[in-house]
Amino acid sequence: MTSPNQDARPGNAPIDHLVLHYTGMQSAEAAIARLCDPAAKVSAHYVVAEDGTIHALVPENRRAWHAGVSFWRGARALNDRSVGIEIVNPGHEFGYRRFPAAQMAAVASLCRAILARNPIPPRNVVAHSDIAPDRKQDPGELFPWSWLAEQGVGFWTGEVAAPGDLMADLAAIGYDMSLDPAVVVAAFQRRFRPARVDGIADAETAGRAAAIRELVEAACVFI
Repeated sequence: MTSPNQDARPGNAPIDHLVLHYTGMQSAEAAIARLCDPAAKVSAHYVVAEDGTIHALVPENRRAWHAGVSFWRGARALNDRSVGIEIVNPGHEFGYRRFPAAQMAAVASLCRAILARNPIPPRNVVAHSDIAPDRKQDPGELFPWSWLAEQGVGFWTGEVAAPGDLMADLAAIGYDMSLDPAVVVAAFQRRFRPARVDGIADAETAGRAAAIRELVEAACVFI
């Protein structure tokens, strides 16, 4: 199935971001129907069902409409330069739950294939909540980012460094610091400290942000 909700990418825009979402709908069928509905004006390149089935809706060389108003590491309007994957999950509104093993195996395989085709560095494998923290919380605190990094997709560290300037560290990681700081802190926690998502800039959150900044700035993350 192909979604009509797509158009040409801007001429010189690189494909250098990978954005992961959850569908936030009650079934895969409902999500795919919406992503293919011209009236909805939303789409994604891929949908991954809970049983691991991958549905390709928009060719990677075309622009899908999944990121909306967005920012990461100085780049805005990330639809122009990203591949979007919708991962079937009812989300916080309809009974948020863990992502099944078969689904995550398919997500990891799909992501590795996308990364092999496009110059996307680990620091630009992001959550929808990373790039639009004032609007979105998907794929959410149950998404296994640490496991995905072990599969060669994105980055992770469980280290906690000495706390530094939290806001400066969040900016260096990539977040839009023109937004409410509590919103940005919560987005960071949702991704990197999922056991506590409260937007409070405590010492452990600051220490985790310092460690993540060190990782982002390491040479391996820029390859």
